[in-house]
Amino acid sequence: MTSRRMAASALARQSEVPFLEYASPNRVDVSRKHCLIFFIPGNPGLIDYYAPFLRTLRQLLDEREAKEGCRYAFHIYGRNLLGFEDRDHEPAFGTTTAEGVRIQPYTLEDQIQCLCDQVHQVNYSALQGSAAGSSGRAFDKVILIGHSVGAYIALEIFNRHHHRRLRSDGQLTNDHASSDPLATVELKAGILLFPTVVHIAQSSSGQKLALIRRVQFLDMFAHYIAKGFVNLWPRWILDAIVRRFLGFPEHAALATVRFLASNDGIWQALHMGKDEMETITEEKWSEDLWEIQGAEAGTGMGAKRHAKGKTRIVVDEEKIPHAFCIHHSETVAEKVRLWIEDIAGP
Repeated sequence: MTSRRMAASALARQSEVPFLEYASPNRVDVSRKHCLIFFIPGNPGLIDYYAPFLRTLRQLLDEREAKEGCRYAFHIYGRNLLGFEDRDHEPAFGTTTAEGVRIQPYTLEDQIQCLCDQVHQVNYSALQGSAAGSSGRAFDKVILIGHSVGAYIALEIFNRHHHRRLRSDGQLTNDHASSDPLATVELKAGILLFPTVVHIAQSSSGQKLALIRRVQFLDMFAHYIAKGFVNLWPRWILDAIVRRFLGFPEHAALATVRFLASNDGIWQALHMGKDEMETITEEKWSEDLWEIQGAEAGTGMGAKRHAKGKTRIVVDEEKIPHAFCIHHSETVAEKVRLWIEDIAGP
């Protein structure tokens, strides 16, 4: 008789998860309303892919804040998804513990739960040390921006926030409400960039993953095969391939080579991708959201207008690619700036 090996996710080391933060130049101005813009990357979940996009957005919002009569201070924050940096988890994926538990990469649900916690944490910590946050002040508004599967994660955060607030408002005591931290965050709106929020298996990436899943050997060992192939090449050759043959600019080349050279990054990306295939199927939300759908965003992206008329869909007609963060960061940042200004109001 054989025993079935148990599996569990690695222990996350939150302090080691890479992040980017661009504070408002008016961070100490207590007369302004402070708005947190929390960015969630796609898969692979490396925030460094989005550095030019977030820097450009910061510059554009600085221009807005400098205008006479602007009442807002915008603070930008984004972080890696779990598992894409070797130091952000322990032990390594594939390790079997003394109890016979095999450590697996993080699931989509793991990422959602982690980011629910992080949205709350950043909401109450990012202003600390400034005059605006000297008394423990949280942000007046929080806007989530998600790219690709990050859009799905943003939707799930909104969905859970909505239901937890309903419980906190109507059925829970103050003690219970305070123990549900996400419910205390002032989520204002979501901006979904090239969202993969329904029927991801029908997208071009989903169809490629479906092929791997149909072949049992590939389903079990694709990450080992991919990592073994990458390990055949010195890092400088990988860098040359990414820069010269793929044409990646500096920021994207550095992020890609670091991802490929990591011990667990490829496994995390494939594991999460297969989990997305099983999880992201039928539409199940009715929250107020803002969307931009790219030319390669996938099929079945129909959306419903919220009863309050707040949901908007913008269909990209400029044929910006799904992976906009490689070559089109500035163009998308211009669009996002306008939506943020519209959401924030005068």
